[in-house]
Amino acid sequence: MKVLDKKSKATVELTLEWSAEGVAFSDSLWADPVNMWRDWFEPELAAALLGKSEGEKVSINLPGRTSPIQYQKNRLISVAPGKFRDPNNIQKTLQPRTGQFYPQGYIQGVSGVFQVSIAPARYIGMERDNLCFDLNHPLAGIDLTMSAEIIQMHKAKTERGGRCEDWLERVAADGPGMQRRYHGQETAFFSPKSLERGDESADSVFYQEARMVQHLDSTARSHISAEYGRIIAPESKVLDLMGSWDSHLPDDLAVRQLTVLGMNEEELTANSRATERVVRDLNENPVLPFDDKSLDAIICTASVEYLTDPLAVFKELQRVLIPGGVLAIAFSNRWFPSKAVSIWGQLHEFERLGMVLEMFHRTGGFQDLCASSRRGLPRPEDDPHWELSHSDPVYMAWGRKLADAA
Repeated sequence: MKVLDKKSKATVELTLEWSAEGVAFSDSLWADPVNMWRDWFEPELAAALLGKSEGEKVSINLPGRTSPIQYQKNRLISVAPGKFRDPNNIQKTLQPRTGQFYPQGYIQGVSGVFQVSIAPARYIGMERDNLCFDLNHPLAGIDLTMSAEIIQMHKAKTERGGRCEDWLERVAADGPGMQRRYHGQETAFFSPKSLERGDESADSVFYQEARMVQHLDSTARSHISAEYGRIIAPESKVLDLMGSWDSHLPDDLAVRQLTVLGMNEEELTANSRATERVVRDLNENPVLPFDDKSLDAIICTASVEYLTDPLAVFKELQRVLIPGGVLAIAFSNRWFPSKAVSIWGQLHEFERLGMVLEMFHRTGGFQDLCASSRRGLPRPEDDPHWELSHSDPVYMAWGRKLADAA
């Protein structure tokens, strides 16, 4: 059996696991190829990988106090309101929303911060009439577990140079950490203006024509299906919220009942696994036509961004779940822009996951909250968007109703 050595190349899935504000997080990145001779790993992880073969997984702990992603108090800064501007429109003063992230280049007059910087700055509130921002990496100071699973070994060639990858830096780059609350405070996602849409015409008009298509590629769909199968118990009574002709449940998951609630009757009729079909516009009426504590599990796939009153809908979802019932939300970075709420397109992808988690937090009555991301997998050959090199990323959030929740 071939094992990883100091000259090996391999496809490896890297994952950071961490927790904050009562949520367990998992962020995965498909790394292909990893070059053991040239690339940089944390020494303990590199040592653990040597001698391992395909399918094996190793993990190390990175305590926040000694993590390479260090928290620095001098990265907390404050500026006058007039110093926060879009570099492309410096005449317009912006009003940041508490808890949200903005490019550091929007902040003027701070030493070491340049207008071209797109590194995240988190707005954390006002102090003495100044705007306060945290410029630390969103994972700075957090206890992390980093794991590496060997997916496939590759034939190694003689190396004479090339680019060196720092894999902790790569897996932590471009988003992980942005989905958490800031020290437990609410993030300001839900203003009336942020929930407006480009197309405010009746949803019944937009959805009157059936769309018998898949909105995510097959790799993303397979991952979502596997996750649903992992967190939903067999023989559950399941609601597919804002569903269509495919409920993305694994074929081997036997359910006692599958109710599909959506906007287009033809699409719902085509769903061969559905035992009940309900045509309902939740933006017109968020009240669900189900009894209290009547469902074991609720899923919502690639649709949460279309809710114009998500907190009202989440309150209903919590009402109809049994104690211990699971609510799982999955999405990617593809949607209908005209019908999604405006803030969705303004947020970083990881902040969208934070927005969904905020729906759980604000609703209350949920426990065992989890959130995951998976990025960087190769695009499947059967996908028509061949010009894109990577599969659609998958973001998920789920939790279980508290036993004593109303």
